[in-house]
Amino acid sequence: MSLKDQLNADLRDAMRAGEEIRKATLRLLITAIRNAEIPPEGATGAGARIELDDDAVLGVLRREVTQRRDSIEAYDKAGHGDLVAREDAELTILAAYLPAQMSREEIEVTTREIIQRIGASGPADKGKVMSAIMAELRDKADGREINTVVTDLLAGAAS
Repeated sequence: MSLKDQLNADLRDAMRAGEEIRKATLRLLITAIRNAEIPPEGATGAGARIELDDDAVLGVLRREVTQRRDSIEAYDKAGHGDLVAREDAELTILAAYLPAQMSREEIEVTTREIIQRIGASGPADKGKVMSAIMAELRDKADGREINTVVTDLLAGAAS
């Protein structure tokens, strides 16, 4: 079963169970996927939808997760606890469809190996390390967490 089929089946289940937040979140995600399937103006075959594979659907899902994280941060700074709670609930629902993510310790081990392999010696080498590690861990870990680990390890290497 494709990821899109799974999302549609889960939406039907949420509707039957009366789970309002889950239903609304899945509807938003499915709409984002359908919007991604619309070809850009001027493209050949205008009017026909592009069928997204599971990798492309995961890309849309990651964008939605990132959007929720950014919203949580903004609402938290603005003191809107009710909106933070809703966005957090949506984030939990969406994150369940992402592949399992690596722990911070696993990211650190991989980052240390890459730093050693590249020969990075300080914060000036962050770009080289980030490009190498993102190529290796793209779907396995959150980019923000990777960035934090790389920054911390390179800062420690410089001192």
